[in-house]
Amino acid sequence: MIVSYNGRMTNYGSSQVNEFRGRGRPREFNIEEALDSAIGVFREKGYHATSIGDLTNAMSLASGSIYKAFKDKRAVFAAAFERYVSVRREQLDQRVQAALNGRNKLRAALTFYVDSSYGVEGQRGCLVVGSATELAIFDHEIANMVKESINKNEAFLVKLIQEGLADGSIKPTVNPKATARLLLCVLQGMRVMGKSGRTKAEMAVVVDVAMKVLD
Repeated sequence: MIVSYNGRMTNYGSSQVNEFRGRGRPREFNIEEALDSAIGVFREKGYHATSIGDLTNAMSLASGSIYKAFKDKRAVFAAAFERYVSVRREQLDQRVQAALNGRNKLRAALTFYVDSSYGVEGQRGCLVVGSATELAIFDHEIANMVKESINKNEAFLVKLIQEGLADGSIKPTVNPKATARLLLCVLQGMRVMGKSGRTKAEMAVVVDVAMKVLD
């Protein structure tokens, strides 16, 4: 399946935000839906090229409402980034849990990234990868968010490799940390390549080659 961003999979404690207009009754909007729309814009245009006008159109909110809820564009981006990472992790966990052993779970993880690295979804790109190249150098807080996300992904891969070593599906000579870092580079590279309009077949063959490091 195409793993398009599906924001409905995550629930935050306060999903409804009041939008006040003068003395009238407040109108509520769903913050998850609003952030999902913002994520789409940031993925396609990047942070700097995205204007408040782009966000108001995508989120179906007035600019005043955005400033009341998020303070500024950077705050919208930070909230969108956190939601993107959280939802993607839920999607990845669901895909991996269906596999029977560590090796197959790793293949499932790689295939998950294939499904996000071709066609329209691939061209939209990854918010984490995009943020690493566009913002991390200039924004310390965003840099830490990117670093934390990448570190969690690497730790996740280490865990799967260790599981494969324990169940015998991965050969005992494989170094979990070094191999996880190699696979992480492959996964992040796939998202970059996806921006260039690669086909599913072109990206899927990467999985077969990458899995050979476990033999």
